[in-house]
Amino acid sequence: MRKNILLINPWIYDFAAYDFWLKPLGLLYIGSVLRANNHRISYIDCLDPYSSIMQQKSGQVPKRHIYGHGRFFRQVIDKPDCLKVLPRSYYRYGIDTEVFRVELGRYPETDIVLISSMMTYWYPGVFEAIKIIKEMMPGVPVVLGGKYASLCYDHAVTNSGADYVICGRGEKKILEIFQNLFDEDIIFEPDGENLDALPYPAFDLLHKIDQVPLITSLGCPYRCSYCSSHILQKNFVRRDPIKVVDEIEHWRKNFGVIDFSFYDDALLVSSKKMIIPLLQEVKRRKLVCRFHCPNGLHLREIDSQLSEVLYDSGFKTIRFGFETADFQLQKETGGKVKNEELRQAVIHLKKAGYKTDDIGVYLLCGIPGQKTADVMQSIDFVLKCGAKPVLAEYSPIPGTGMWTEALTASPFDIQHEPLYHNNSLLSCRNDDFSYEVYSKIKAMLKTLPKNKKVMT
Repeated sequence: MRKNILLINPWIYDFAAYDFWLKPLGLLYIGSVLRANNHRISYIDCLDPYSSIMQQKSGQVPKRHIYGHGRFFRQVIDKPDCLKVLPRSYYRYGIDTEVFRVELGRYPETDIVLISSMMTYWYPGVFEAIKIIKEMMPGVPVVLGGKYASLCYDHAVTNSGADYVICGRGEKKILEIFQNLFDEDIIFEPDGENLDALPYPAFDLLHKIDQVPLITSLGCPYRCSYCSSHILQKNFVRRDPIKVVDEIEHWRKNFGVIDFSFYDDALLVSSKKMIIPLLQEVKRRKLVCRFHCPNGLHLREIDSQLSEVLYDSGFKTIRFGFETADFQLQKETGGKVKNEELRQAVIHLKKAGYKTDDIGVYLLCGIPGQKTADVMQSIDFVLKCGAKPVLAEYSPIPGTGMWTEALTASPFDIQHEPLYHNNSLLSCRNDDFSYEVYSKIKAMLKTLPKNKKVMT
């Protein structure tokens, strides 16, 4: 029997949040799988910057960029007691709770609710949404999945209020729940190792499709000690690049989408097998697009050919994972890049047409035992290479290679309270690299002269 399924993308509760092409991709994939099983899908986005009710109520419209990123609505809320150590305002990002209640009231016939989760320390927004759902839809089962649910499974099971918590990928697990809960026959079950077997995510449910995030792969062949990619997806699986272009063409021609963001952890790995043929096919089909990659790309793959292909194809936003210029730390964190590889990559990228401010290089700060000298040395090296240093505050993630070290280094109870994973807190700061030192470095980076070419 056809079921009415409500998908919920919950709020972000944090000190700071910005929409760098965020979309609940996993949730919308699951929605499309359930739709393929003949169920009726609805969607509430608590982060929706285009909510007409919220715009009328607040009299404001969050500032958005033409590329599809921008600000959220936000309201100041009380900080959890454990975060009061940080003298900053704490916000609910997205629509307010009354607007959420109005939205929920539109779906009185809901049979089951599916809610996603992102960062481990964003769980208060998830809990608040579940609390209101339980209040307004008594007896309706709630299923929680996503990154927080997977990385902090026991915490979610004990505290979230959800009836079911899914750890890991959910396309097959949600069908099992439907079988057990509703005695539902499975019409369509995707092959987990064939990403092209999945129907396209249900972006048509959004109020406005300002950009579409894509995945060409899941997982990563590297095992960086600070990253959870291999925990969330054990095998590195890739799509057919031509199938990815088919999807790009679908959203471009049927919905007018121009901006596409890549969510991959290893987009450039084996570039001749994926990104180069993908972008060449985009060009062959004469698809006019803008591409963005806020995730850290692998510098090791950058050569003259790839640089030219990226630039000519309309890659507007490129960020690279470098983490540190210290050789020993590079080795300890995964060894995926060396200093000379950054230097050569920047040369190739600039020859292709990119300018200094286009080439963002992520530098990890606040990892266990890190010294101020290491951060400053890394910033200096990136600047000398002719790129833009971007500080990436370390967030301890359960199950990663660095987790045990973080447990020892952190003055906070990161093992039992995910709120202490908040990157704004610098959970593993020390006497040498303190929060005050970090704040000064961040302020210093803002004063660097810009050398940016606007790419159209």
